[in-house]
Amino acid sequence: MGLLNNKLSAYDLPQKLISAGLYPYFRVIESDQDTEVMINGKKVLMFGSNSYLGLTCHPKVKEASKNAIDKYGTGCAGSRFLNGNLDIHIALEERLAKLVNKEAALCYSTGFQVNQGVISCVAGRNDYVILDELDHASIIDGSRLTFAKVLKFAHNDMKDLERKLKLCEPDRIKLIIVDGIFSMEGDITNLPEIVRLSEKYQGSIMVDDAHALGVLGKNGSGTASHFGLTHKVDLIMGTFSKSMASIGGFIAADKAAINFIKHNSRSLMFSASMTPSSAASVLAAIEIMESEPERIEHLMVLTTYARNQFKAMGFDTGKSESPIIPLFIRDDIKTLQMAQRLLEEGVFINPVVSPAVPKEDCIIRFSLMATHTYEQVDRAIEKITAIAKELEVLECEVVSSKNY
Repeated sequence: MGLLNNKLSAYDLPQKLISAGLYPYFRVIESDQDTEVMINGKKVLMFGSNSYLGLTCHPKVKEASKNAIDKYGTGCAGSRFLNGNLDIHIALEERLAKLVNKEAALCYSTGFQVNQGVISCVAGRNDYVILDELDHASIIDGSRLTFAKVLKFAHNDMKDLERKLKLCEPDRIKLIIVDGIFSMEGDITNLPEIVRLSEKYQGSIMVDDAHALGVLGKNGSGTASHFGLTHKVDLIMGTFSKSMASIGGFIAADKAAINFIKHNSRSLMFSASMTPSSAASVLAAIEIMESEPERIEHLMVLTTYARNQFKAMGFDTGKSESPIIPLFIRDDIKTLQMAQRLLEEGVFINPVVSPAVPKEDCIIRFSLMATHTYEQVDRAIEKITAIAKELEVLECEVVSSKNY
């Protein structure tokens, strides 16, 4: 206990940030996840949520969740593998398979468990797992649980991906895993070129659509649909904690793959099932997403508007093509200062600092919901711009050119 206690007690970075008034995490929200939330009794504009379709407060989603509790209770008291397999889970899996145009799907309690459980069981000793360097943490952790050789390629760099594929033994499984939309910089993976290289080197592809489900593709069905390449992608993963207004995740593939994963994925077999209310919420969210395509249309128009406004103000928004808009600050302290000052001014955003990203890539992560209004976006951009100038992140005056 002595050495362990010494190690744990020596960790004081959070306390130092708190003392400096710069601690940006575990901020307490006292309301639902809407475009405005309550923090410390004050209304704050929410531009730090992943609820891209704005469905967490939708009456139909809440009603479906309540009805499921009335029918099934609050939990399953076991894993899918044993006593926790409900008919509503099966209905959801069938609905998800249809949504992403795959033969079958399998639901997990969280998206993190999907990536841990799927990657660790499909890739074995002497196989290869090839990752984009900016892939989700859950993908990285899942790859660490395999006995496969893990190779990383430079972000969205197809020449580097090919270099890594050339290193692989030709008769081994080569599983290329990428985010559809990258969670911090908001850019889209180069799936057409990944497909071409995968076919050239006899690889397989898994796409993590955590941030693309509800945003890209036909009826929000994801990255593969967006590019018309669903038939070329072996495994499609998605989460319910973003556009789907719930908690959980899924993997979709052909029936043989799902059969294998269902009986070999440890994070599925040894975890309790997702709650009935969560499953019901997702089913309702899919129905709304498909019946109200104007939500996605408004989200993407609003995204283009906000990105253009930020650029007009002088911000570097990188290569974002999605409702995730990074504002590059490139300084840890100024990024944390901006987050704190913005909260004081009634705008909630997420700072991303080292070691999560290199110091030169620190960002303010600004994310949009389909339920945001132009007026809310304008208010947030005005405050962000003013504070960026106050902190000398922006140095020159520029003129906004609004384009609705």
